[in-house]
Amino acid sequence: MQLAHKGPRDVLQDEAEFLAGYDARAYDGPSVTVDLVLMSVVDGAPAALLTRRDEQPHAGKWALPGGFVAVDEDLDAAARRILAYKAHMDGAYVEQLYTFGGVGRDPRMRVISVAYFALLPADRFSAALEADPALTLARISATDGNPAQVTGRKGALPLAFDHADILGVAMQRLRGKIDYFPLAFALLPERFTLRALQDVHEAILGQSLNKSAFRRRMLDRGWLEATGERETGASFRPAELFRFRPINAPINAKV
Repeated sequence: MQLAHKGPRDVLQDEAEFLAGYDARAYDGPSVTVDLVLMSVVDGAPAALLTRRDEQPHAGKWALPGGFVAVDEDLDAAARRILAYKAHMDGAYVEQLYTFGGVGRDPRMRVISVAYFALLPADRFSAALEADPALTLARISATDGNPAQVTGRKGALPLAFDHADILGVAMQRLRGKIDYFPLAFALLPERFTLRALQDVHEAILGQSLNKSAFRRRMLDRGWLEATGERETGASFRPAELFRFRPINAPINAKV
């Protein structure tokens, strides 16, 4: 007995019939959110933009800027929307960091969060902080593999949901890649001193580095280009200014 061969039109009709009778309510679907990890270095320490929640759950606690993804919205589009309306920023390059799907991470319902990440110079946050008094740049401290702790001007800040875990993962990822990816340059102005570059590395790594060995390593990698200029306003001999030279290491390389 020879089986009838189905052509492309028959296959399309079968799929159309299947979809017409498909009941999406047969499976419980989780909600999806996007949370933004927008980090900088402030006063020699890593810091992240947080917003104070004024609604339950976790009212009064601090959270990463975030929100639910609409049914007809792409993840990247949701991240850009939240960046503009929750973080009051635009033009920042954000990329996916990690997906967090713990069953009990949100007391309201089953929620999966896709965390997006960006490193920005501290001055990029000025307009956002002025526009929204509920925002703050909080200092982060974390040991690898553990949730982060954050502090503000008046002490420790309690974090909502699993955002301490999200920040902990962000810090671990940064520390794991900062030595061989040019991530630190995203935290610096266009022209910078080698001292400023080392300060950023030490802030992220949480440890002091040997000055001579660090500078030799950075220069040997070919990431730096001398500008022929020196810093202004220095009390002692002005330090030479450098700029980032993206040869084979783009500054927006994935975290």
